[in-house]
Amino acid sequence: MKLTTKGRYAVTAMLDLALHGDHGPVTLADISARQEISLSYLEQLFSRLRRRHLVASIRGPGGGYRLSRGANAIFISEVVEAVSESLDTTRCGNKGDCQSGEKCLTHHLWSDLSEQIHQFLDNISLNDLMEKREIRQVADRQNLRQSAAGFETINTRLLSEQAPV
Repeated sequence: MKLTTKGRYAVTAMLDLALHGDHGPVTLADISARQEISLSYLEQLFSRLRRRHLVASIRGPGGGYRLSRGANAIFISEVVEAVSESLDTTRCGNKGDCQSGEKCLTHHLWSDLSEQIHQFLDNISLNDLMEKREIRQVADRQNLRQSAAGFETINTRLLSEQAPV
C-alpha cells in the first residue's frame, strides 16, 4: 500500500478542521500548530482538497477553511484520493502486467486487498472519527498545548465538553 505522509497528513488536517470548525473558519496556521505539520505543506494539501470540493476557503479577517459539506458526508477515502494517494497494494498499479507483462501469481490477492482497504476507508466518515472518545481526548490535549503556548483561538476549546460521551 502506498499511503504516504501526504495522505496521512491530509486525513489528520481534515479531522482537525472537522473538530474545530463548528465555531467558524479554521486557519491553516492553527492546524499547523496543533498537528505539527508545516504550513507550506498544508497549503499544498488544502489546494488539492479545495479543488476536490472537500473544503471551502473564507477570505478576509477571521477567514480560514471550513468543510464544504457535513463531516458525516466526507469519507476518508475521498480525502486520501483528493491528494492523489493510491490505495493500490499491487506492484503493477492493478494493470495486471506485474510479471513480464502478465499477471503475477499473487496479483488477485493484492488486488482484493486494495479493494478491501478502499471499502474500509469509504465507510468511515470524518464524523465517525469525531465521535470516538480517544480522538477527542487527543484533540483536547493538543488544544491545551496550543493554549499554553499562547496560540489559543476560538476554535481550541475543549472538545470533550461539547460532545456526548
